[in-house]
Amino acid sequence: MGNKKQKDWIFRASIIIAIMVVLVAWIYRAGENSTPQTALRQPTEATDTDGTALPVEWGSLGAQMVTSGVIDPKKFEAIYTENGGLSAYEHNLLYGEGNGNLVVNEKNAGVILNLLWAFGLSNKSPILETGPISDPRYGGAGNFASTGGWTIAVGNAMDHFSTHEFVELTPNEEALVEKVARNIYRPCCDNSTYFPDCNHGMAMLGFLELMASQGASETEMYKAALTLNQYWFPDTSANIAKYFQGIGERYADIDPKVILGKTYSSVSGYNFVLSQIKPTNNPTSGSCSVGS
Repeated sequence: MGNKKQKDWIFRASIIIAIMVVLVAWIYRAGENSTPQTALRQPTEATDTDGTALPVEWGSLGAQMVTSGVIDPKKFEAIYTENGGLSAYEHNLLYGEGNGNLVVNEKNAGVILNLLWAFGLSNKSPILETGPISDPRYGGAGNFASTGGWTIAVGNAMDHFSTHEFVELTPNEEALVEKVARNIYRPCCDNSTYFPDCNHGMAMLGFLELMASQGASETEMYKAALTLNQYWFPDTSANIAKYFQGIGERYADIDPKVILGKTYSSVSGYNFVLSQIKPTNNPTSGSCSVGS
């Protein structure tokens, strides 16, 4: 009898252990699937794209720019006709409402660039009105790639230059945008975002304004700006990473503010980087035209 009781006890103990193992596994999986989201909130709608969620909600800005004439939708869509047209996600960014966080990937980076370009050009901004782009010595703000190059508006691009109050910033938010814009460069020009003379600079200015208006910190702005630059200038980013590797540093460990600064991300800074490495890919710095 004692032997039977012992076997029964072992059998019951085995069942209990098995149940505990299953419960632990279930709890572990549930924990994995319920990890709290970070500041980069995923879009609430189903999209046809995978990529990096940027910490800005797009809402109905595309539709507002279409309605106001900043974007002529037929001209905008015509840019992408040869490549199959806009995806469902991109179409919704242009026409829809209630869009969540922008999601950028290798395929849609050009569309995101053009949408942010339109926003940066048209949203009312003291940087545009009193900054270097409006300095009379340059012959007027309409003579730059970021202004004269915006050929897909209704009417002239300058009809919309710093005209629409799509997003209204507080004085503190404006000051933050200016501070960060002065320290962000792109390898197609030698001016900072504070002087947005090309499409990438104007798009980045718009992006910073959106971030500031939605409560982003300075650190978050630099981090997200670096993400955009990596999508807009992938070869440049790879070569800068190779440069840091060559001096014994990991690209991922470098402060985004440092990478985005004039020393590495301006056209002169990037040329220095190229002089120090053997480029592993195309060293070109990207186009400043609408179709880029």
